[in-house]
Amino acid sequence: MILDSFNLKGKVAIVTGCDTGLGQGMALGLAQAGCKIVGVNYIEPSDTIEKMESAGHTFLDVRANLLKQEDIPAIIDQALTEFGQIDILVNNAGIIRREDAIEFSEQNWDDVMNINSKTVFFMSQAVAKQFISQGNGGKIINIASMLSYQGGIRVPSYTASKSAVMGITRAMANEWASNNINVNAIAPGYMATNNTEALRADKERNNAILERIPADRWGTPEDVAGPCVFLASSAADYINGYTIAVDGGWLAR
Repeated sequence: MILDSFNLKGKVAIVTGCDTGLGQGMALGLAQAGCKIVGVNYIEPSDTIEKMESAGHTFLDVRANLLKQEDIPAIIDQALTEFGQIDILVNNAGIIRREDAIEFSEQNWDDVMNINSKTVFFMSQAVAKQFISQGNGGKIINIASMLSYQGGIRVPSYTASKSAVMGITRAMANEWASNNINVNAIAPGYMATNNTEALRADKERNNAILERIPADRWGTPEDVAGPCVFLASSAADYINGYTIAVDGGWLAR
């Protein structure tokens, strides 16, 4: 049955940055599809643990500083110690710094590039090595952005990092597909999360954004959870190196 190919029962998924918003939505979606979740966050993941436990899902809380790569081996070790395998990686953790390009600081450049692109690559590399060791392949899902396609304003390092995510998604897919590893990305559009509260509260900006979205609404974490489950499942076994825009039609406009 086709629906069986979406079943992730018994799979183990690492999801970075799942304390709130889109990361939390994707972690919950994967758990509902049957995954055991390894949640990697810098701070306590707000109400994610409570939501997981109340729904009867298995969740391992791991703390790490993804601004640097030194914590990556410990993340892999904790996942393997607890569950004995890794099947899926969702590279969701990321930051944004806003400053006019003419004044943009080196620190703001380095911090954003480190977590948004460098850590994405080295997390993927570490998990890919584990996939190859296990011998059964796996799925890597990176989180890109509308700014993987567009330039934006006052966010040069974020734009550069998310453009890099799209590029390294293709590059990793090219090299690892022969090992039965699928590497794809999701590019969320304008999403109703805590990060966009101020934007949505600004009536003029909110209306301008909605006018550009054919779906005439902001996206939700649930809108991203579905594509994430799809890319993590065997239903997407022949999709590799592709970035799916989940944007309500923003790019089409």
